[in-house]
Amino acid sequence: MKIRNFGVEIWMNKYETKCELNLAETCVESLTVAELLDMAGTNDIAQQLMPLKLTYGEIEGSVRLRNLVAGLYENQKLENTVITHGAIGANALVHLTLVERGDRVISVLPTYQQHYSIPESIGADIQILKLTEKTGFLPDLEELKKLATPGTKLIAINNPNNPTGSLMDRAYLEKIVEIARACGAWVLCDEVYRGTDQQGEDGMTASIADLYEKGISTGSMSKTYSLAGLRLGWIVAPEELIHAVSVHRDYNTISVGMLDDHFAAIALENKDKILKRSHRITRTNLAILSDWVDAEPLISWIKPKSGTTALLKYDLPISSEEFCVRLLEKTGVMLTPGSAMDMEGYLRIGYTNGEDILREGLGRLSLFLKETAASAA
Repeated sequence: MKIRNFGVEIWMNKYETKCELNLAETCVESLTVAELLDMAGTNDIAQQLMPLKLTYGEIEGSVRLRNLVAGLYENQKLENTVITHGAIGANALVHLTLVERGDRVISVLPTYQQHYSIPESIGADIQILKLTEKTGFLPDLEELKKLATPGTKLIAINNPNNPTGSLMDRAYLEKIVEIARACGAWVLCDEVYRGTDQQGEDGMTASIADLYEKGISTGSMSKTYSLAGLRLGWIVAPEELIHAVSVHRDYNTISVGMLDDHFAAIALENKDKILKRSHRITRTNLAILSDWVDAEPLISWIKPKSGTTALLKYDLPISSEEFCVRLLEKTGVMLTPGSAMDMEGYLRIGYTNGEDILREGLGRLSLFLKETAASAA
């Protein structure tokens, strides 16, 4: 199977260990094991772990964890959940389960590249729905109606959106559902940033899995819950889809690690504390970034309503990759070029690392913009 290079992942793999200030990071600042256990009030972790026999464990994920994941939704239960190797594993499993050669698949752009490159590699009739500033980087519903011809297999969306931070509320998602239902399509919503909304006590918008009988939600412990090192995600969907996914999952997963499962369960049992921390970081840091954008004449954006990233448009006569490479070499600051997401002319910034890193990085970025503009003049 031939598949395109994964632009963002190649970029991150190449540079994230070489930068001084990482403003390409997409996770809310990661927790240490000590911080997690302190939140959980757990001082007997050795007693919990030492008796564990390191077998494959419960193949679909522990009952404890699957019930906790189901509890993140309005109308889901244990049977609607399966645990995966991160959201990246969840998304891949859904595409490989549902999509066959010739199937029509609609994907928004920008989004995580899996959602159009995997169907393309299978030989699907991939249709791209471009998100633009005109609609606040939300899907154009009239354009979606045109693309969603009868028999469309899958509509892949991302809410909150990576990299723009745009957010479809319940009413908007219900309009997507109407379009999908009319053509019989499944809707896969990558909800890995769910829980990071700038408004609301829990920061959670509605999930597609709760709104549509053919809705599929994928999520993980990585972004909102600050535990990317667990490499643990999930699929929440109708039971028929979970059963179909399990057939494919037997070939490439078997089970997730027992320790990952255990720590994820601890985290979700204390999700209110983790979410409170995440909201403090995301909301404080977005305000800092917003003030910076307002003061930068060469930068424009649609301010995010959720997520951990923003898409910045810059007014300089260089490619986004050249911009990011030169920035990294001169200042030690890492951003992600829009070209890695098929969005040339833009930069992705991750703003939920430590506040000190963000402030220092933005200061160096401002100096770089001034020097680059002067050189171009």
